[in-house]
Amino acid sequence: MGKRKSRAKPATTKRMDKLDTVFSCPFCNHGSSVECQINMKEMIGIATCRICEESFSTTITALSEAIDIYSEWIDECERVNTVEDDVEQEEEVEEEVYEEEEEEVEEEDDEDERVSTKRKFNYRDD
Repeated sequence: MGKRKSRAKPATTKRMDKLDTVFSCPFCNHGSSVECQINMKEMIGIATCRICEESFSTTITALSEAIDIYSEWIDECERVNTVEDDVEQEEEVEEEVYEEEEEEVEEEDDEDERVSTKRKFNYRDD
């Protein structure tokens, strides 16, 4: 007589925590106002704020999730802001250089005027 086969216990599957699909808007800072839509047919992800109606679209892959679209939007906002800050700093430096050049030109003009007035007073016809 043989022993009965024991049944193998089914493997327990861990539940993955669901990722957020609603986020806060980077422009109006309103919580849970940004919704992400994924169009797998056209491979486009769209994040839209219901309050200020700002939107962002990007290309996606088959593995993309809503959080990926939102993260790309935030990264793009930061990239644009740093580029604008760099441009503003360059403009400020250029303005300072231009102002310094103007001051130098004015000083040279003042010196030219002083020399010409001295020449006028020192020059005598006899």
